[in-house]
Amino acid sequence: MIIRTISILIPTLFLSSGLSMAQQGIISGQVVDPKSAPVPNAHIAVVSTSFGAVTDANGEYSIGIPAGRYTVQFSALGFKTQTRSVEVTAGTTVRVNFNAEEDSQLLKEVEVVGIKSITGMGYLDEAHDGAIYAGKKTEVLLLDSLDANTVQNNPRQVLGRVPGANYSETEASGFPSNGIGFRGLNPTQSIETNTRQNGYNITADLYGYPESYYLPPLEAVERIEVIRGASSLQFGPQFGGVINYIMKNGSARQPIEITTQQTGGSYGLYNSFTSAGGTVGKFNYYSYIQFQGAMGWRPNSDYRKITGYARVEYQASEKIKLGVEYSLLRNRIHMPGGLSDSMFHVNSRASYRARNWLQTPWNILTATMDWKLSEQSRLTVKSASNFSSRDLVWRNEDGGPQALDEIDPVTNSYVNREVGHETFSSNTTEVRLLSRYHIGDMTHSLAAGVRLYYGKMRRQGGGTGTTGSDFDMILVEPGYGYDLDFSTTSVAPFIENAFRFGERLSVTPGLRYEYIKSTVNGYTTSKIDGNPFQTEGSRSRYIFLSGIGLQYRTTSSTNIYANWSQAYRPMDYSSLTPFGTIVTVDPNLKDSNGYNADLGFRGSVKDFLNFDVGGFYLQYNNRIGVIEKTDASGNVYPYRTNIANSVHKGIESYIEINPVKALWEERKWSLSFFHSMALIDARYVSGAYNGKYVEFAPTSISRLGANLVVGIFSTTFLVSHTAQSFTDASNILTPSADAVTGPIPAYTVMDWSGTLHIKNYNVKLGINNLADQRYFTLRTAEYPGPGIIPAIGRSSYVSLGVRF
Repeated sequence: MIIRTISILIPTLFLSSGLSMAQQGIISGQVVDPKSAPVPNAHIAVVSTSFGAVTDANGEYSIGIPAGRYTVQFSALGFKTQTRSVEVTAGTTVRVNFNAEEDSQLLKEVEVVGIKSITGMGYLDEAHDGAIYAGKKTEVLLLDSLDANTVQNNPRQVLGRVPGANYSETEASGFPSNGIGFRGLNPTQSIETNTRQNGYNITADLYGYPESYYLPPLEAVERIEVIRGASSLQFGPQFGGVINYIMKNGSARQPIEITTQQTGGSYGLYNSFTSAGGTVGKFNYYSYIQFQGAMGWRPNSDYRKITGYARVEYQASEKIKLGVEYSLLRNRIHMPGGLSDSMFHVNSRASYRARNWLQTPWNILTATMDWKLSEQSRLTVKSASNFSSRDLVWRNEDGGPQALDEIDPVTNSYVNREVGHETFSSNTTEVRLLSRYHIGDMTHSLAAGVRLYYGKMRRQGGGTGTTGSDFDMILVEPGYGYDLDFSTTSVAPFIENAFRFGERLSVTPGLRYEYIKSTVNGYTTSKIDGNPFQTEGSRSRYIFLSGIGLQYRTTSSTNIYANWSQAYRPMDYSSLTPFGTIVTVDPNLKDSNGYNADLGFRGSVKDFLNFDVGGFYLQYNNRIGVIEKTDASGNVYPYRTNIANSVHKGIESYIEINPVKALWEERKWSLSFFHSMALIDARYVSGAYNGKYVEFAPTSISRLGANLVVGIFSTTFLVSHTAQSFTDASNILTPSADAVTGPIPAYTVMDWSGTLHIKNYNVKLGINNLADQRYFTLRTAEYPGPGIIPAIGRSSYVSLGVRF
């Protein structure tokens, strides 16, 4: 069936690219800078249409388009936006060149094709980077346009404009990256969000272990793209959609450009970031190295890490660009452990664990190809290989946070620590075709392709470690408590087509088919008699997804969008593994499934108002959990199965207004206000917890900010409020003694940041959690706990940067 599906899909892709080109002309040209050097990677858009292009290494572009009168727009970071009017006749080529002018307001007013923004927030075009986004809810954040704490990847300041974004703030207490979730979904380690870098997967295991241990430093990121649940047809699993970190390119105007940013802050924070990039002949390259560390807000929360990245792209010909990328992470994190509720209220900065350590060496090697098949069709290939691991040694969760990790007066030593080791290796290859074709006078867009995935994970845990205090993975007894090998194989073809009816309406149906085979082999240790027993099995699934999106252009800069798309969350490896003989896994366990729906109105009014207001509905069926069952002898045992369905619904809005731009044409300063809000009602609609709130689903998230620009200085003030949520489906208000279950109280946090630009220099400074609010976003039964994981109190930073 898979081979048959692909055999039908591939001819369809290439047939569509050869459809009628009647009544078509070509707009072509070159973009050069003030020194007459070509400007590659510039965006060329035909205003009020979906046509556009990106300039090649020679600054050249070419756009096939039906005959008619158009406005052509040039935009690129660091240059002023320009437009030209042009008339295209059938069978002719019209030359439109641009002499780019450098923009002195380099960082504050950016307009890129498909991204409308006042100070850094916008949305994607109808078709972008091999995918169709017409009718989908998307957000784009331009990092260089934001005053934000990019040094510590502060999610509130950077992603706070995205409505409904909920964060798991754990980076300083054990997890190497903060997590994010949308629409009432679990934010821990971003497990319900498809996390990508430059369009390829960077999680540990796309299907079996979708946690994010590596994230790029935001100083190296050009923009962040967020695509909500309707992304399932193009990108696959996870209800929460996609978050995609797009890295910066090397300078297009000189052979080498070096940027360095040196930062110091509270609690021993230091961060050294240096990047180099440029263009040499047909090669464009970009690389960086980051050294970061801190003593930590709490005792025993020191960490250090090295992050690196290198990309080289080669313009092999006018039509083919080849690239290779490598990302690495090396870290060592000292984990201070969790707290009980009483401990948190007495002293949220206390630590009762001094011997817990984690390291997560990460390696991602990626090869890319961008092939311009014709003026209307482009084929992209991205193949990413991940070779990574996670090493954990800790005084485990036994006894909860109240079980102090102290020296036993009898043995005069600590208890033995627990050791865990996991390795991940995978390859994800995605082939995408984006093609525009004509039927009559209408231009339609086809996006199709296939994803091939193979991943392996070896999970070893429960080993008996030393009684020492420093990081070591030594086992004092042979073997682990469990040693399991997992694998996943997947083939997933997909197709979407944007049909246009007139100049305003587009309808985009889509289909996706996924074949998944998961295997497990190894042993676990019985919790009854302590003896090991073998675990072996495999499971194959066939998943069919469909969806449809509609977009109606109300004006040249506003549109109404709507979509409905099926989605699913695959069973992860823990769901396939009976840890101990007292746990039984339902042989008929199913992947969670459901759908996302959106309806909204978005756009901009001139350059002073930017907005996106809409409603959403998420149906989440067959949630996986553990219930208690009784066997024939009357013994109660845990049983892992599909336990309930839930519904997440609500309103999301983003409004940004700049009254200075609205009232004065000539201005030497700028003031904008923005409000990001989500009202969320996420509840179980079946099972034992019918009517209860879903875990980690606050009923409201609101962020209000102001941005002021005066000459070379800019500053942003942000107030964030997150309502109460629960960590268990029973919604108990009285926390458990081990602090694993109970409410996460509402909290309000204020942040301030500022930037001063003096030619090629910048000074950045800020204060996080200005009012020193004591709050937390996570309760956990395991590491980095157990118990409550506090968020960081007030902290400050100062940074000096230079570009040369």
